[in-house]
Amino acid sequence: MSAADWAGSLGVALLLAAFFGNAIGRLPSTSRPYHVLNAVGAAIAAWASWRIGFVPFVLLETVWCLVAVVALARLPSEVRR
Repeated sequence: MSAADWAGSLGVALLLAAFFGNAIGRLPSTSRPYHVLNAVGAAIAAWASWRIGFVPFVLLETVWCLVAVVALARLPSEVRR
């Protein structure tokens, strides 16, 4: 596997960890770790998608990352700590 394949797998694993944690009630969508997992996972997946030339996923993952970063910035200060 190439570096882009490994990175893409890691990014998707982080996104799935956030999704799974939220789905089973262990990771609220209002928590900092949830948004960090989404932002980092999406950023890595976007980079990997760029490296393999799959533009639709570059767009999807870039928007996903930006939404997660904005959500992180909007968290109340006591949650951000």
